[in-house]
This record gives sequence, C-alpha cells and structure tokens, in this order.
Amino acid sequence: MEGIRQYWKRTDKFYLLLCIFSSTMAVVALASWATKQGNGFAVDELTGAITGIGDYRRAVVQGGAAVLGLCVALLLSCIDYRSLVKVWPVHVAVTWGLVLPTLFIRNVSIGPLTIGYNAGDTDNYSWYKLAGFTFQPTELAKISFILTFAMHLNNVRSRINEPKELAKLLLHLLAPIAIIHVQGDDGTAIIYGIIGCCMMFAAGLSWKYIIGAIAAAGAAVAAAFAFFSDKIGKGYQWYRILAVIDPENTTGWAPNEATWKNIIYQQQRGEIAIGSGGIFGNGLFSGRYYSVPNAHNDFILSWMGNAIGFVGLCIVLGVLLALVIKTFATGARSEDLLGSYICAGIGGALLAQIAVNVGMNLRVLPVIGVTLPFYSAGGSSVLMLYICVGLVLSVYMHNTKSLFG
Repeated sequence: MEGIRQYWKRTDKFYLLLCIFSSTMAVVALASWATKQGNGFAVDELTGAITGIGDYRRAVVQGGAAVLGLCVALLLSCIDYRSLVKVWPVHVAVTWGLVLPTLFIRNVSIGPLTIGYNAGDTDNYSWYKLAGFTFQPTELAKISFILTFAMHLNNVRSRINEPKELAKLLLHLLAPIAIIHVQGDDGTAIIYGIIGCCMMFAAGLSWKYIIGAIAAAGAAVAAAFAFFSDKIGKGYQWYRILAVIDPENTTGWAPNEATWKNIIYQQQRGEIAIGSGGIFGNGLFSGRYYSVPNAHNDFILSWMGNAIGFVGLCIVLGVLLALVIKTFATGARSEDLLGSYICAGIGGALLAQIAVNVGMNLRVLPVIGVTLPFYSAGGSSVLMLYICVGLVLSVYMHNTKSLFG
C-alpha cells in the first residue's frame, strides 16, 4: 500500500484521469452504437434466442484493452524512458520485423494467423489477423520510431540545421513513410510525417527550412492538380480528395454518378448525423440516428455528435485537447532533451490524429483511415495508445523540474 501511495504522489494524476475519462466515454459510445445495430446481440435467425454479445463485442474489447493498457502504462511509467531508448535495437528489430513481411505477403494464412490481412475494402494489407483479432504492426512501430528519432535528435542537438545532419534526419523519417506507403496505408504514413515534423520543430529546426518545405509542398500539390491529376494516387484516394474540394462533382471528376455517390456517401451521412444531434444530442441509447458506414471506427465522432450533441462533442474534444497540451507540457518540464523530444512526438501523433479525424467527419479533409484516439473501435490501437501514455508518464515521473521552475 505504501508503494501505491508513493506512486500516486509522484505520477501525473490529472493526465491519468483524462485518459480514464476518454476510455470510459469510448466504451459508452460503442455500447450506444451497438444498441442501434438491431438489438446489439447476436441472435439465432430461427428461434430469436440470443447466441452471443454481437456488436457489443466492440465495446467489451475496447474496455478490456483500456484496462490492460492502463496497467501496462502504469508499469511502463516506472521504467526510466532513457533505458527504453538504450535498447533501441531490440524494439526496432521486433516492430519492423513485423511490418516488413506485410510488404510482400498478402492474405497468407498460416494456421490461425493471417499475414498481410486487408481489414477493409482498400489496398491496405498492413494487418495481421489471429483468431478473430486484428493487429496493425505499424502502430507499434510508431512508438519505436518516436524513441529512435528522439535519440537521433538528441545526438544531433544544435547541429540539426547543418545540411548533412538534416539530410540524415530526413532519411530516418522518410524510410518508414516509404515503407508504409508501399503497404497502402497513406493515412498512417501522413501521421508519421507529422510526428517527425513536430519533433524536428521541437529540436529547433530553422524557420527557413520550415517555410521552404511548406512552399515546396504547396507547389507540388498545385502541380499535381494542374498536370498529373489523372496519373497520381490510387483511384479511390484521389477521388476522396476531389470529393472534399468539389462535393457536387461540378467539374466532373467522378467518371460516373455511381462512383460519385459512393465516394461522398460516408462523409455526407456523417455530416448529417453530426448536425442532427443539435445542441444536446438525441441521447446515447434512444432517439433517431442517421446510419453512417464505419460509425464505430473512423466515424465514431459522427455517432457521438448525433448522440450527445454539440455540447457533448465540445467536452469530448476538450478533454482530448487537454491531453495533447499536457503531453507537450510534460516535454517542456523534462530535464533533458530526450524526454522533450519523446513527448513532442507523442503529442504530435495525438494532435495529428485528432485533427485529421475531426476533419474527415466534418467533411473538410478526405477520408484516409485515421482513427480518433481512445474512441475508435480497436483493441490493439488502444493498447498502443496506452503504451504512449506510459512513456509520457515515465518522462513526468523521472524528472523533478517544474514547468515554470
């Protein structure tokens, strides 16, 4: 008991409570969604008898993963994050050893294990499936990348703006992005890019490089639209981008009406669902809901918008924003740059996923398969998220410097 009291005294209690609130709300939202899928339970077609938990399984898995993840986070927070960085060859070999086979192996089953599993109707074969459970190794590799990139930045320090050192950092960043792009998961590749940019910004990257990169990216996008719109990207990905810019298909980007309706349908329904919630929502377990494809996953925000309304969404997103701010603040109070860079990476990942997912649901960004942290259904992603929480708590507990001290 004394050890527990000492731990509670040293840890970031507010950060933990924010995580617990988010996970609790996620389970309630998924249970609410399941209730609207028939009666939520699996039933026998002939007798009508309940044969299983059916769609409630997602809420149960989410809650179980959150409890397990919280335990892992608490244990991980007791380990000095510097020690985790030192064993980088181990986690790099394990995580990328899981990622690389999915580049070449697609939907190959070995007993109960499927390598290169396609979890959706896309060209993304970056998953493993084992006994009904799916796992995306790039989520685990993301944590390894943050640790190794933080170590790289810590070694470079003030030399970050030297062209030779910057080129090495960009190679470190672009290598995993290229691998994930080949897998077909461009949404995750974009998140990796934002993580790297946040960490380099925290390390003191010169504004001349930042402005130059923004200008180059803008010119590349403009050139792509002007000259190569019929040659770049996979068809459905390019259509999703054009659907945000021209949702009414006035420029004729869609080859036919069926394609246009199919591309805009999910975001259109999500937008209607959010708007139908009004100020206070229609209720979590009652009221009318507009059906949205994938509402339990990428579009969970649209479900909550309908159920808890504008006020409820402000609370949910406010708590997530507080988590991001606390993550960056923990990095700012770190006594060494290594801890600062780790928190910058994790904070950047959270901020990027929240911003992109909200943009997808509000129809201001294209659908690229980015989930909402804590809320989107997926036990493995929740577990990986709590490993990140454990790293932030480790930085907090193994530093004594105050934010303004």
